[in-house]
Amino acid sequence: MKALSLTPGTKDSLSLQDVDAPEESQGSVLVEALSIGLCGTDKEILNAEYGTAPEGKDRLVIGHENLGRVKEAPDDSGFSAGDLVVGIVRRPDPVPCAACAVGEWDMCLNGKYTEHGIKSLDGFAREQWRGDPEDMVKLDSSLAEVGVLLEPTTIVAKAWEQIERIGSRAFFDPHVVAVTGAGPVGLLAALLGVQRGYEVHVFDIVDEGPKPGLVKDLGATFHTDSLPDSGLEPEIIVECTGVPSVIVDAIANNGKNAVVCLTGVSSSGKQTPLDVGAMNRTAVLENDVVFGTVNANRRHYEQGAEALAKADADWLGRLITRRHPMKDYATAFEHRDGDVKVVIDVAKP
Repeated sequence: MKALSLTPGTKDSLSLQDVDAPEESQGSVLVEALSIGLCGTDKEILNAEYGTAPEGKDRLVIGHENLGRVKEAPDDSGFSAGDLVVGIVRRPDPVPCAACAVGEWDMCLNGKYTEHGIKSLDGFAREQWRGDPEDMVKLDSSLAEVGVLLEPTTIVAKAWEQIERIGSRAFFDPHVVAVTGAGPVGLLAALLGVQRGYEVHVFDIVDEGPKPGLVKDLGATFHTDSLPDSGLEPEIIVECTGVPSVIVDAIANNGKNAVVCLTGVSSSGKQTPLDVGAMNRTAVLENDVVFGTVNANRRHYEQGAEALAKADADWLGRLITRRHPMKDYATAFEHRDGDVKVVIDVAKP
């Protein structure tokens, strides 16, 4: 069967190759891959910034954002042929650490977790894959065209869960939410904010293309000015860019008792002027919380699946701005203005 794989640590080594069909030892449920979504992580792996092949192998099959359909499953598995499923990306470490032992592998303490398409596990950019029932979640059949958005949705599902848990520390009655960045994660963060009934504002530097319309049709407000210039004092900020100057603005410009969630991963090496004393003074006197979050566990996959099932399917479909068959993978990875989410359809010739 065909798969997209590369040699970790070797730049631009991605190619479409023949690989062996998955062995039954890899899981009792056989899945036909339908599509994978591309993101910055995939591009960084292609650029040899990180990525680890499975033990005993030289190449890594890429693809962590995924959607598939069950072909075979045991009678007692909870799955049936034809079910729409998404494979969970991170798997617990083998020790396991205390967090992984209770299903919180997104909070792994020893770093020995594995991740499909990223770290020591082949990804989903192959025609078939196998897993056990606990390795995947079922999606509503209505999400056949957009279910590949689940993995990025899990990131913000976790973010919102943690925001709400932190808010419960004391009186917390937020009304205004700011989301910085209108990429896929930012737009999905805004979706979950609107679903919660908040007044949502989305900030981005792009004023053309699909992003402004997507935000407007979500019922949120689109901004091209900065958060400080907007005059808003949001009680919740979800930062989705990883841009240092935007992060500083998010931490320094919010309402009282605010919660600031950082989801964007920054590049190191750039210096940003920062008055730590003033920022600390404000955070202490206003009871602010700033926290970071990454990855997701099964609970967040289930929360994300529920959020997507409640969303407008046409709106979700507009997040996917390009689709390519697997043979055109090189074109799929090209940067184009107006891209939001690019998808490779594994099942299409």
